[in-house]
Amino acid sequence: MTTTAYVPETGHLQQVERAEGRYDERAKAREQTRQVLDERGVLHADTPERVTRRLARLGADWSQATALEQTPSQATTGGNLRGLSPDSFSAAMLGLERLMGRNDLIDVGFLEAGYLAARSVGRVFVRGPAAHYGTGFLVSPSLLLTNNHVLASRQEADRGVIEFNYQAGTGGRTLLPVVFDLEPGRFFVTDQDLDFTLVAVADRSQGGEGLDGFSWLRLSEAQGKVILGEKVNIIQHPNGEPKQLALRENQVVDLLEHFVHYATDTAPGSSGSPVFNDQWDVVALHHAGVPLRDDNGRYLSVDGSVWRPDMGEDRLAWKANEGVRISRVLQAVRQAPLSGPAVDLRAHLFEVTAPPLASPGAPQHLADKRPEPAATAGSDGALHLTVPLHITVGVTAAATSVTAAVDGAPSIRTQPTAVAPANGHVSPAETDLRAALAGLEVGRARPYYDAEADQAAQQAYYAGLDGAGLGRALTDLLERTHERQPAYKPMRLLYPWVDLHPDKQLRSIYSGQAFTPEEFIRADAAVEAARIQRWQELTLSEVALGTEALEAEMDALEASLAFNCEHVVPQSWFSKREPMRGDLHHLFACETTCNSFRSNISYFDFTDTEELVRSSCGRRETQGFEPSAGKGAVARATLYFVLRYPRQVGDAARELQPERLDMLLSWHEADPVSAYERHRNFAIAEIQGNRNPFIDHPEWARNTDFTHAWQ
Repeated sequence: MTTTAYVPETGHLQQVERAEGRYDERAKAREQTRQVLDERGVLHADTPERVTRRLARLGADWSQATALEQTPSQATTGGNLRGLSPDSFSAAMLGLERLMGRNDLIDVGFLEAGYLAARSVGRVFVRGPAAHYGTGFLVSPSLLLTNNHVLASRQEADRGVIEFNYQAGTGGRTLLPVVFDLEPGRFFVTDQDLDFTLVAVADRSQGGEGLDGFSWLRLSEAQGKVILGEKVNIIQHPNGEPKQLALRENQVVDLLEHFVHYATDTAPGSSGSPVFNDQWDVVALHHAGVPLRDDNGRYLSVDGSVWRPDMGEDRLAWKANEGVRISRVLQAVRQAPLSGPAVDLRAHLFEVTAPPLASPGAPQHLADKRPEPAATAGSDGALHLTVPLHITVGVTAAATSVTAAVDGAPSIRTQPTAVAPANGHVSPAETDLRAALAGLEVGRARPYYDAEADQAAQQAYYAGLDGAGLGRALTDLLERTHERQPAYKPMRLLYPWVDLHPDKQLRSIYSGQAFTPEEFIRADAAVEAARIQRWQELTLSEVALGTEALEAEMDALEASLAFNCEHVVPQSWFSKREPMRGDLHHLFACETTCNSFRSNISYFDFTDTEELVRSSCGRRETQGFEPSAGKGAVARATLYFVLRYPRQVGDAARELQPERLDMLLSWHEADPVSAYERHRNFAIAEIQGNRNPFIDHPEWARNTDFTHAWQ
């Protein structure tokens, strides 16, 4: 039996054979992925960077994801969401649960978005002696994407049409197709290796209908659209049949440089079909299947018998599908040599942002969601800002009054007032606010600290270390296990869970003053909105600012509009670089008055006890700053930092010098590790992967060699 028997098109045969070869080559890697998926779940099968980008696109973060990991799985019941208040429930949280396989429910907006996505998909029919079918979909107001083996040449495309609405209607009867001619003379780009063809479609159908009556899918080169273990959806015309949907029946099992493999038990893909994630982002262009063979290399049919050519291709059994990563398709299109009107048509593929049929319920890639945070700023001695925050659920809003006062004045507080939303757009500050409040609700259902689980994690983490002669070994361990490096976002990662005390409140690391998590979350959201507004004003200003001037303005902006978060190692010491800036081990809740009072000077231990020179935050003199509270915690966080990031501090007189190491060790010994710090350490390890050794093993501090941290 020859392999050409079941696929008459030579191009398709070649693609199938190449896909089968790539699939077989990756057997070992794929088996490792499946093992991780079975043992640890979807958050751990892919690289931390890709998972972080995927969570960001979902509006979620590692704190929420790790919190959900600790809750019992109640798939399909919605049980994991029962602990959330109605104000915190969101499609983003449900999307996170679905990604992790904790819940099979979907929000109803999924149906509307799916309907709009399906409107863009049609059946490609190539007329002539070698007539054949495929699937294609609109990716701009004028361009259709399909496979190269469906439309291999301009001549073939010139004989082709795209048929929309070839599908069953609500009553079960087939709708009347709307047929458009293809126009390769206007635009035609193809690539045999990536197996794609991009071709222009006539503006009017053969019956006179306009192409603008059908939706199109905006493609994105951005990363984070899909990760290993995630389920994907395919809208297709299999074997030229009416439009069908393979809904979450394909699981991504491998991501290659140019291709993605997704395994299925029931639904093969169809050449030229779009492959979607659950947010209806196009992640791949389906182009080939991997056929199932018996031990003798013979193809099998869907009933397990040996397949024969007379059974038809639809009876052939497949063990996996392969798609071309859509970001690689876009890269190739960008590099294609074009001239004349075709250049403008290509520009529309990358620049047009709003499809014709976008609706309020459409996902962000189907509707223009440009952030437009509204804020006004004024000054009355102290800095006073009124910032409207548009709430997504119920399209309500709140105005937040923020006062950043000088030392001795009241701390940041929020007074929400209902106002009408200015528009339907969602600002980044609002997105973060919603995610932080949802994360807070998830955390409230968790046990504060699981000592038994933490002890087991410690033993595994420090296996092979005995505490003697430590220094570089700890640095290597901290760096190697810092697998996930979230960006600086205290309202989402710090306040909802990591920095909570046993009473589920926040306490300023320097003053010890108590705050509710909601206070700091809402205050920081207001500050973020104000920063965005001011930054937009700067970038749109008629006065052109150079790079250095913009950086200076941004530094001043952050200083005047500060978050309620303290870096115990000041950001200026490491030029605000990541991952130092977002490393949760040295971030603590701290009201802005104390944050500003400390500024960026080093810690100091004053020998006199004259209380008159102290504030609620501590004492600050030329020599340095001594906090009123939290000395042990800040000492251990600082010791962690100098080990994790050697040679990042001490290069200026105001920074931490080696001679102050003994002071930190004394603070560490005088103020023992608390349950609060053990909770923090365990929570941060869940998010970042690494731990603070001086919380787990306080006795190691004096035996650790810190010399390399300053050399």
